[in-house]
Amino acid sequence: MVCRKTRHLGRISRLVTGCLVFGLLLTPLALPLATSTTVQAQSVRVVPEGNRFKSQPKIPFASSRRTAASKSSYDAKFDKVLAVLKRDRRLMGSIKRVSARYGIDPIHIIGAIVGEHTYNYDTLDSAQSYYVKALAYAGIRFDFELNGEHVDQFVERPQFDRCRKDHIQKSSDRRWSCYENVWNSKFRGRSVDGVRYPKKNFNEAFFQPLYSGQSFGLGQLSPLTVLKMTDRVAKQSNFRKLTAADSEAVYKATMDPNISLHYMAAIIQDSIAAYKSVGKVDISKNPGLTATLYNLGDPWGRAAKYRRSGQSWPQENYYGWLVNDRIDDLRGLL
Repeated sequence: MVCRKTRHLGRISRLVTGCLVFGLLLTPLALPLATSTTVQAQSVRVVPEGNRFKSQPKIPFASSRRTAASKSSYDAKFDKVLAVLKRDRRLMGSIKRVSARYGIDPIHIIGAIVGEHTYNYDTLDSAQSYYVKALAYAGIRFDFELNGEHVDQFVERPQFDRCRKDHIQKSSDRRWSCYENVWNSKFRGRSVDGVRYPKKNFNEAFFQPLYSGQSFGLGQLSPLTVLKMTDRVAKQSNFRKLTAADSEAVYKATMDPNISLHYMAAIIQDSIAAYKSVGKVDISKNPGLTATLYNLGDPWGRAAKYRRSGQSWPQENYYGWLVNDRIDDLRGLL
């Protein structure tokens, strides 16, 4: 009887010892997983609120020239757009709804509108004026072309072969960004096959058949930007994907606030994603930075440049600096 108990206890002891050994073998594997998750979560740093520069960076001459031509001042234009937004509760309601759909703080869209109409446009009289302008575009037929050649046909040239890779073609942003980069490196201001191409950017060369301005509407969007963001917008809204073949729909998206607000939100959302993924910083709490990127464009390229720079934090430009400097005024609209 004693021997049977001893053998039974021996089996239990061996079982317990085996479990402990097995547990110890698993522990080194479990710890790195937990540590890896923690490190990954900590690798993205939240950018502090406010400006990095104590004083506003230099404002480009083109902006000061436009403001002087309108016999106005930056302060006057800022106050005017603020008053328009404060008065137009319908527009503010739309900004809040669209922002919620794209998962961003509405202050980012407000900052972009205020920045555009303070520095890059004469002034904002009313949001209604943009609805009227959108109707004015309706029914007008025009094509995105250069010297009679449509952009869709132009990008079939062999110089654009690298843009035909599957992972590029599946993304409207990657596709049109690739076309833009090839234009800048292979065609802009150059002679190709006996043809001299203008020293203009891709948007100016192909996407402005009616007016000389580079951007339009409440968000001062360019047709090229709309084409880049169409996949992102279609995925999160009820709007269909746009193509260069349907120029009227592209221009409507730039002009009609009911649509353009979605594209503004997509641009901001894309900038936040770029800096989080590539730059390893979260800029969603700093409207001055999202405004800066809205103004400058190319958030993925700029995020990579920031990561290589070794700077502690991304820095705002003159446009974003204003947004952060007057953030209390902008927050007051909400």
